[in-house]
Amino acid sequence: MDVAIDNSEFSYLPAQAEALGVPLPPVERLALPLPDGRTLSALRFGTEAPEVTLLHGAGLNAHTWDTTALALQRPLLAIDLAGHGDSSWREDADYAPRTLAEDVAHALDVWTTQPQLVVGQSLGGLTGAALAATRPDLVSELVIVDITPGVDVSAGPAALRAFYAGPTDFASRDELVEKAMSLGFGGTRSETERGVFLNTRVRADGRVEWKHHFAHLAAQTLAAHDPGTSATPSALHETGWDDLASVTAATTLVRAERGFVSESDAAEFQRRLPETHVVVLDATHNVQETAPVALAALLASTPARGI
Repeated sequence: MDVAIDNSEFSYLPAQAEALGVPLPPVERLALPLPDGRTLSALRFGTEAPEVTLLHGAGLNAHTWDTTALALQRPLLAIDLAGHGDSSWREDADYAPRTLAEDVAHALDVWTTQPQLVVGQSLGGLTGAALAATRPDLVSELVIVDITPGVDVSAGPAALRAFYAGPTDFASRDELVEKAMSLGFGGTRSETERGVFLNTRVRADGRVEWKHHFAHLAAQTLAAHDPGTSATPSALHETGWDDLASVTAATTLVRAERGFVSESDAAEFQRRLPETHVVVLDATHNVQETAPVALAALLASTPARGI
């Protein structure tokens, strides 16, 4: 059984806005040709110049931010990272944060007119750190959601491995909804159905497959999250901390109580970056889906927090 009958990507937004008691802003799909021939896609909420840029986690897409964006009520961009959503897959399968950040920088040069409050969840958080380190002119403040370069792979990321380990195609979207909910991803069933619908497509043979390249590279990509040993740390572990050490923008770490970042992970983050503001929210790893109103309230207070 399919989980939706309307194939418009914006068909869920009116009901979401009504449930939140907020007006529905204009929302449009943007597409940007990149120098190497690929295309970067994004959603733009509102008609004013964007003030906020949202970067999703691995295996997600820009629509993961829909409820948070509606609750926030600020003009913003939600970008499909390379290999996700409607953005092109990379032939070299390089989805490291520094590589992804190059595309984001190019997009912000074209689509924005002012430094952004950059909010990145999971892989998007490490991408945001790489962006802030290399292009500080584009980032006014950085909010990293439930990820650190040294996150313990024996906890949350193991669930990601289980989710994307395979198969990569399914008989129905309902099968995927059941799998997501059994592993603790998504919020309510209707929210999970929406997320699955917006992140999959039906092939000519009737099978359902993920839209993102990540599903086909899960084991390889998730292995990069392993911090390794003190003698041989992983590349992502080292580059992530190096990027964060170079960030000059005010930084906030959002830790989900039921997410991937443990108390010790957050303590290590703050030890390395003592000026970081740490906020704990009652949510799972996909905070933007399971605590969107609380996350939006936090984002609405920036930069007034003065952190």
